[in-house]
Amino acid sequence: MKSRPGVGSLLLLALAFWLLIQGCGSDGGSTGDAGPPAGSSVMARVVRVVDGDTIVARVDGRDEYVRYIGMDTPETVKPDTPVQCYGPQASDENHRLVEGRTVRLTFDREVRDDYGRLLAYVHVGKEFINAELVRDGFARTLPIAPNTSHAGEFQRLASKAAKAGRGLWGAC
Repeated sequence: MKSRPGVGSLLLLALAFWLLIQGCGSDGGSTGDAGPPAGSSVMARVVRVVDGDTIVARVDGRDEYVRYIGMDTPETVKPDTPVQCYGPQASDENHRLVEGRTVRLTFDREVRDDYGRLLAYVHVGKEFINAELVRDGFARTLPIAPNTSHAGEFQRLASKAAKAGRGLWGAC
């Protein structure tokens, strides 16, 4: 005759399962903090420019990696990847635009990526940095759902840059 688990065992198993699923959030897993609410903005100080589309910014007293939404610049620091055409120029331009400055980070629907980085549209005063990098040919578009609020705008800017041969469109 098989023995059946008691009520206490079932409750303990249910509690363990509940605790397990509570710990499996969608914040990227690296910080333990989901970050600011989707659709919100925060002011931050740029601590360091990583490359053309990534910075480290001081957000709410913490240094956070911030990946620009909707665009992608050629690689300069990715491990096991050679420096790509126009990557150094894109990185230099990002340094010029944001290094050491106070920026406004605006979040779309998904606030963090799978690596735990904040995903943001970056503004310095009235300048929209993501759009500026695309418009001037330092970046290609990279729409990733659900963060596509500016995808149409970025596509129009990239098309004009490509037609004019600006930046990477003329060099690569």
